[in-house]
Amino acid sequence: MERFYTIQGEGLYQGRAAYFIRLGGCDVGCHWCDVKDSWDADKHPQLTIDNIVSEAASYPGRIAVITGGEPLLHQLDGLTKALHKQGFRTHMETSGSSPLSGNWDWITLSPKKFKAPLPEVCKAASELKVVIFNKSDFAWAEKHAAMVGKNCRLYLQPEWSKSAEMLPLIIDYIKDNPQWQLSLQVHKYINVP
Repeated sequence: MERFYTIQGEGLYQGRAAYFIRLGGCDVGCHWCDVKDSWDADKHPQLTIDNIVSEAASYPGRIAVITGGEPLLHQLDGLTKALHKQGFRTHMETSGSSPLSGNWDWITLSPKKFKAPLPEVCKAASELKVVIFNKSDFAWAEKHAAMVGKNCRLYLQPEWSKSAEMLPLIIDYIKDNPQWQLSLQVHKYINVP
């Protein structure tokens, strides 16, 4: 769908230079999605792996973030192999709802209520990012925290349009449950993609 060089705005790698590769296609359909244009893969031109990787390699940063839509709707082995050959760390942001493919240095699992993550993706997750839209999402976050590996980092992130309402609740929750950390969409605060 699109590709761009910016900084990672969320999670452990927040603030680091990264080349984002947003793939078209999504079968999850979150109502609060901020890239609904990505849902229909047929609306976007197909590019070769060589084209994508050579453009990414023209920038100095060596983190490539594959996102979507839902990136796991695609077979990603070839893309991650080509990125690794160019010295990139491969990161993915996924709902985990489709089978795992690709060779990953970092997997951000952001499960959605509309389509459950697969156990294999939960176990492979490097970080769990749960978007908090309402108070019931805390229990839902704990349910998914029990599904990931013991070394997976745990993040709670306010849904952007409800940030003012949810952020104080998240802060209190983290103070009572210090295994969780706060993730903010810093890229939105500083107006970068």
